[in-house]
Amino acid sequence: METVQDIVKTVQVNGATITLVGTAHISQKSVDLVEEKVRTGEYDCIAVELCPPRHENMVKKSMWKNLDIYQVLRQGKGSLLLINLALSAYQKRLAEKIGVEPGQEMMKAIELATEYDLPLEVIDRDITTTLQRMYRGVSFWQKLKLFSSLIASIFIGEEVTEQQIEDLKEGDMLHSLVEEFGEVLPSVKEVLIDERDQYMVGKLIEMTRSPDSPKNILAMVGAGHLVGMLPAFENPPEPEVIEELDQKPPPSKTGFYIGCGIGLFILSMFGVGYYRSPELGTQLVLQWIVINGGLSALGSALAFAHPISILTAFLAAPLTSLNPTIGAGMVVGIVESYIRKPKVSDFESMREDIAHLTMWWKNGVIRVFLIFFFANLGSAAGTFIAGSSIVYKIFGPVS
Repeated sequence: METVQDIVKTVQVNGATITLVGTAHISQKSVDLVEEKVRTGEYDCIAVELCPPRHENMVKKSMWKNLDIYQVLRQGKGSLLLINLALSAYQKRLAEKIGVEPGQEMMKAIELATEYDLPLEVIDRDITTTLQRMYRGVSFWQKLKLFSSLIASIFIGEEVTEQQIEDLKEGDMLHSLVEEFGEVLPSVKEVLIDERDQYMVGKLIEMTRSPDSPKNILAMVGAGHLVGMLPAFENPPEPEVIEELDQKPPPSKTGFYIGCGIGLFILSMFGVGYYRSPELGTQLVLQWIVINGGLSALGSALAFAHPISILTAFLAAPLTSLNPTIGAGMVVGIVESYIRKPKVSDFESMREDIAHLTMWWKNGVIRVFLIFFFANLGSAAGTFIAGSSIVYKIFGPVS
């Protein structure tokens, strides 16, 4: 079990003292530790592991209420938000076991900064940038594995034991979570943990460079970040490195080329089929429509989509699978959000509903993103199954 000495570290940078406090984001002990440190009156600045959007959401609780579903789907950010929902649900589930809202130690730091009239600095990278860098850095199947693992850990995983809860309160389970990320999906761990370690160290060092900079900074970060941040202070990242880490990745051309290749290949198979005989060509086209559209429609139905949305999935998937710039889930999600506009109460209750599996199908906002996910998943499966069957009919043994 970790002691206070293990999770409170001090470093000297440019004549300033930075006290790093490692916290567990769902721990009352972390809340108490933050309050104890601030009330000593020793610090002239408080820094927190938050980015500007997360800080605003924590203070105003506006993230879900201001969500524009149409814009999220149109801009191709449905998968990012779905992963964000799953991560939030995981934290919420643990928080319900412990009885502390996620991020309460950060909220306490914000409140105390106001009470003591101390400058407050947010040092984490924008959550959208982090998720986009993570999303672009993994393959489709790794994305599926990540999301499926999150859902399994939230809803169908083993019950959290009392000992695990106590360990989490002390912070030492966070180290094992970091190691687990590295073993299962190293590219995800690199973006979610390693890059942010470097980024936060860079932001803290930047705070000490000016002549009138604070001289005694109290920085609250997740305990799992200490293991990466402390060595980074000994070998500080250059400003250009921090600038690069703050950049959102450009759209992946590899995925675009692969999508184009698949579309052209399937169309060429249709051409070969019609060249051999009109009957075979027609059979291949119908097979593509029925399998691809059928599985996408089935996925939408499993997410309790509106009948018109299910029909849209059946009609859209065979076409979107041939076009890498648009996905079936995007089209179906937009149609669903138009036909059954989520209620104000759906947005207001999202913070609570994400932690309960049945509410993912009942909450109008979350359901749209489930429909988006399952429609895309069905279309991807349909592309593979129908494509394999078409290739077999063209190149397989002649009966």
